[in-house]
Parts: sequence; structure tokens; C-alpha cells
Amino acid sequence: MKEYKEEELFDDMGDGHIPSKFDTPMREDAFSISEEEKIDKIKSHFAEIMHTLGLDLTDDSLKGTPNRVAKMFVKEVFGGLSPERMPRMSTFENKYKYNQMLVEKDIVVYSTCEHHFLPIVGRAHVGYISNGRVIGLSKINRIVDYYAKRPQVQERLTMQIVKSMQEALGTEDVACVIDAKHLCVNSRGIRDIESSTITAELGGCFKTDPTTRAEFLKYIGFQTKFNV
Repeated sequence: MKEYKEEELFDDMGDGHIPSKFDTPMREDAFSISEEEKIDKIKSHFAEIMHTLGLDLTDDSLKGTPNRVAKMFVKEVFGGLSPERMPRMSTFENKYKYNQMLVEKDIVVYSTCEHHFLPIVGRAHVGYISNGRVIGLSKINRIVDYYAKRPQVQERLTMQIVKSMQEALGTEDVACVIDAKHLCVNSRGIRDIESSTITAELGGCFKTDPTTRAEFLKYIGFQTKFNV
């Protein structure tokens, strides 16, 4: 049997998209320095990467790139790492007594694969059944966007969205399905530009009641060759 070095094993795990844990892996000192300090550090490190690749950082087109990338990382594409950017999860009493399923579908997902730091692009579909509280529709989009703006694996992203909604609404009856393309599959490695990845996290009656689950999948237009 072939023996693998640790680095080779981690490379294989990365291609297999195996999540390491439910919570995004963060160091205890993750927020010990300010965002501006993080930008300065990333700017310096990224300039070194570009220099190592042989790029001419004195060129007008390239000299501002390290700073642009650093600001983009901290304030945009990985902004979901900051607890301060967590959307306010205000809920309201369900005064109109709507007790049916609510589904927000086709929410655009822009995330980043934590194994290769390449984009994940797709759509999320989120549904819940009120247990006495409701949440503003735009908040659902903001929850998806917040957790997507991290280095991610799609399985973890799906679970984090559902858990956050469950905690805010005080109910287990929350579901999320994500269908997304991973550029680490589409643009490198196997280079399969057609495939996409589907993940689902079903809570409460979405998991235990086949009728509720089927209704949710019908609303989001999910089809499969097999009846389950």
C-alpha cells in the first residue's frame, strides 16, 4: 500500500471538499487586530506573492493590486468572518396568523471555496414555517450573504444558514437547499464546466414529514430522477 505524506493527504481532502467542522475554523486571536491592520498585512503578503510569480509591481496596471485585493478580502468577499457584520435578526409577532410555509427562492450565492480560494456561485432556497415569529424577507437574503462571505465548503454554508434561522425564529422548521458551481471543479482539476453541487439541510417537519418536504421541493422547482 502506498504511503502518503501529510501534505498529499490534505491535497486529496481539498479536492474531495470535506468540511472539517460545523463552525468556520477560526483562531482565538482572530480579532486581536483591526481591519486596517489586516489590510496592511495582506497587502504586503499579496505583493510578495505577485513578486514571486514574476509580476512587475511597478507597472501602472499592477501596482495598486495588492491594496485592492487586501481591501476586497477584508471588507467584501470575507466580510462574513466579522461578527460585527452579522445581520440584525429582528423578528416580529405573526399577527396575521400565517401558518403555512414561506419560501425565499433563488437567492444569489457568491462564496469562496476554502480549499483553493476560488469562487462558489449559485442559488440558495430557504423555507420556514412560523412558530409564532416571522422575519423580514430581506433578512433571509442577508443571512445567506453573511455566511457566504467566508472561506467555505457548501455543506457547512447550508447548515449555518439553517441554524441561524432556527435560532432567530425559535423553531426547528427551517430548510435550505443550495445549488452551486465550484470554480475549483469548473476551471481547474477535472475542469468540468457543466456540473454543479446540491446540498440540503432540512430541519423539523421538513425532515420528518414527507409531505412538507415534497411541498418545499415543489416550490423551489427541485427535480430528481428518483423518488425518495
